[in-house]
Amino acid sequence: MVTTSLPTSPSGAPPVVVQVWGDGALFTRPELKVERVTYPVMTPSAAVGVLESIFWKPELDWRVVAIEVLNEIKQFTQRRNETTDLASLADAATGRRTIDTAAHRVQRNAVCLRDVAYRIHAHVDLRSHATKPEAAYRDQFRRRVTRGSCFSQPYLGTREFSAFFGDPDDRAPLPRSEDLGIMLHSVDHSHTPARFSWFTARLQDGVLHVPAQGIPGNQVV
Repeated sequence: MVTTSLPTSPSGAPPVVVQVWGDGALFTRPELKVERVTYPVMTPSAAVGVLESIFWKPELDWRVVAIEVLNEIKQFTQRRNETTDLASLADAATGRRTIDTAAHRVQRNAVCLRDVAYRIHAHVDLRSHATKPEAAYRDQFRRRVTRGSCFSQPYLGTREFSAFFGDPDDRAPLPRSEDLGIMLHSVDHSHTPARFSWFTARLQDGVLHVPAQGIPGNQVV
């Protein structure tokens, strides 16, 4: 398990670790609009989704620093039903508009991942109104992982691919290196519309290292 080379938190603590796995996954590449094609590894945004499903508090944000790939990368194709009728976030929150999935249903092919397993390394970043020290939230997270507790069922990219999780083991990451292209780093929902940042991703000896900050979308060439 990779630990010594990862950045520590402002308090000097190492990242917390959780192992996740599942029968399938789909981490969609944003540049492919018609057919869904997955990245070969989990993305940081998907990892944050898993972490928040296990432990979420308004006093903190999750910052992913590394993702280890544990299983061989295997792909399969799947035909999925999707809808082109999408409501805005405001309409969905107020219930002002319903979605007619039957009238706007389309079938699309998707290239997905099979039999995946990852180790997520992440820091707890406290917000200004946090009422406890960082260590308290870290300990709460570890206890929930050990018990198998979650607020909602985690998933791997899309909700049809449920994720299982538990304490990390000592399995070595996949001995594979490759460039992955531009990948979503984070989404800032404090602005309307939301702002996206990106980074140039690379899998190095089975580990995807995530920089502390991404590149704003308007600066990505």
